[in-house]
Amino acid sequence: MTCDDRDILEVLKEELDFIDQGGYGRSVRTPWKPKSPFQDSLTCLNYGYPYRAHPCNECHLLDFVSPEHHAAEVPCHFIPLNDAGETIEDLESGDNEAKLERKVRDWLRGRIKEIEEKRATQAIAGCP
Repeated sequence: MTCDDRDILEVLKEELDFIDQGGYGRSVRTPWKPKSPFQDSLTCLNYGYPYRAHPCNECHLLDFVSPEHHAAEVPCHFIPLNDAGETIEDLESGDNEAKLERKVRDWLRGRIKEIEEKRATQAIAGCP
């Protein structure tokens, strides 16, 4: 169980918005350097903390990671992004940033839709 008190739906929406606005890519104001999905975005609990102030097990994204990868240095990079089981870890090694962002974007949209539908169903049923 995570200790993250943020709403997972809002975290996923913020991440999608970050990607849609070019979050991991190049900026005309800063030199290009590779960025890593989830880890290098404002949605990461440790964004801006050079010494990882929060353990990854406090983050909601751990709920999407299989137990065998919970102890990984960056567990969110082992979230299966599609039916083929591709992960950020797999896609980063392929060195195709556009493909990686497209897969993460698709995964985010799918999870957002899933959570919204579940919450709508619960609201109709009168569940908290």
